Amino acid sequence: MQKDSLLERKETLQSLNNAKFGWFHIKACLVSGIGFFTDAYDLFIIQLAIIMIGMVYYHDEVRDGDTVIKKADKLYPISETLLKQSALFGTLIGQLLFGYLADLLGRKKMYGTELLIIVFTTITSALAANTAAPNGLTIVGMLIIWRFLLGVGIGGDYPLSAIITSEFANTKNRGAMIAAVFAMQGFGILTGSIVSLLVLLSFSNTLNNDDPLNYLQIDHIWRIIVIFGAVPGLVAIYFRMTIPETPRFTMDIKGDAGKAKKNVQQILKNNSNDISEDNTSLDDNKQKIQKPTFYELKRYLSKWRNGKILLGTAMTWFALDIGFYGINLNQTTILKQMGFGSGQDLSQYEILKQAIYGNLITSALGTVPGYWLTVLFVDRWGRKTIQIMGFVALTILFSIMGLCKDILGHYLFITLYTLANLFNNFGPNATTFIIPGEVFPTRYRSTCHGISAASGKLGAIISQVWFLGLGADNFQAIMLVFAVFMGIGLAFTFLIPETKGKTLEEICEIQLKSSQIQCI
Repeated sequence: MQKDSLLERKETLQSLNNAKFGWFHIKACLVSGIGFFTDAYDLFIIQLAIIMIGMVYYHDEVRDGDTVIKKADKLYPISETLLKQSALFGTLIGQLLFGYLADLLGRKKMYGTELLIIVFTTITSALAANTAAPNGLTIVGMLIIWRFLLGVGIGGDYPLSAIITSEFANTKNRGAMIAAVFAMQGFGILTGSIVSLLVLLSFSNTLNNDDPLNYLQIDHIWRIIVIFGAVPGLVAIYFRMTIPETPRFTMDIKGDAGKAKKNVQQILKNNSNDISEDNTSLDDNKQKIQKPTFYELKRYLSKWRNGKILLGTAMTWFALDIGFYGINLNQTTILKQMGFGSGQDLSQYEILKQAIYGNLITSALGTVPGYWLTVLFVDRWGRKTIQIMGFVALTILFSIMGLCKDILGHYLFITLYTLANLFNNFGPNATTFIIPGEVFPTRYRSTCHGISAASGKLGAIISQVWFLGLGADNFQAIMLVFAVFMGIGLAFTFLIPETKGKTLEEICEIQLKSSQIQCI
């Protein structure tokens, strides 16, 4: 009977690995990708919202007696950093929590929960305000709380979307499918700039008249652009709730090869767009497989050939996110170094418009193309090749921007900066997401992806502290620090195996003859 179960498992895996790319694969990418679109929109829109919040709630003039020294129009540096970091702290926790729970309870049970959290906290963030009590929270304090919870939801999306896409994908297109899900981040970042520009232009007549009450209109603008981030998430919730459990989890954790086989047949038959799950077990000899435990994971990782892979995926993501989030969450500050929104006599409208234009240019020319170049080439060149190429390019680009900023000129500098965005995404920002979804066995795949992703967010948090400590005036030093960490990421890449063209079972060296389905 055990032999029959193993045969069913083998046939099911062959069906998945050799399946023709069809509608179900496209739908799986779209359902997962919409979540990442929302994640990126919500995570990075804060850099533009912070400018507007500063204009609205910190618009009082700073005076020395009767002399106006300056208009504040900006958050205190520590408040700005905490507002940016709150979502990153939440994301780190969400990645660890949802990563573990998806291995313990199942991918399906957790999928959709994180999107509900994202939609709810996006709406509450847009409605945040100063509390009325004398010692109540300020709007910044309220936003820090809501964005921390938003981050928990965003963090959950990382391991869940990567693992579900990986475990449903065929071998030939697996890298492109996972990359396409992650590439929706680029559209999320770009859409944030487009929505911000359209909303700003719709208020242009009001903001151009130098009305001292303009800050009330700006208050409406930032709330509109923030709440828009809930729209795509609302669309995707139903589809996430109805996606079936992955066949690999059904077989390897639940021990029901018969049910997994039938579900795969229903999914792949005529490229069916029906992705509902049959919950009826067909395997009379269903194996009772113990759920993964921390002790078991510790024993697995204690072997160097397993542990070094997690070390590689975690450290490369850590190093990458120091640079990636260092520039992307502080892009408006960096763009001022290039002349966007840095004029002394600019109106609030012009400051906002130039900041948005700068974000729009770098997103359209660097961020979005980088993601989709990865989709195009990842299954041809391999994950490791693209990651090495990206880290090398970023090390060189950050070094040049750090050492030669004063002699580059604005146009050449923004070209190098845009190239850095390109090679971030046609490089390690995409591959550090793809590889952890492939190189670990089913029993620990989501947990290890969550650990790897959380290591990245730790790097992102550290980068914000450095940016606050060094300040924008030490921009060149910041770029050189980023260059050093790109070199570190390059070094740790060599601990990671190439996964191109291999099944998930081949990558993890699973012995199909073993009823326990363990990596050796």
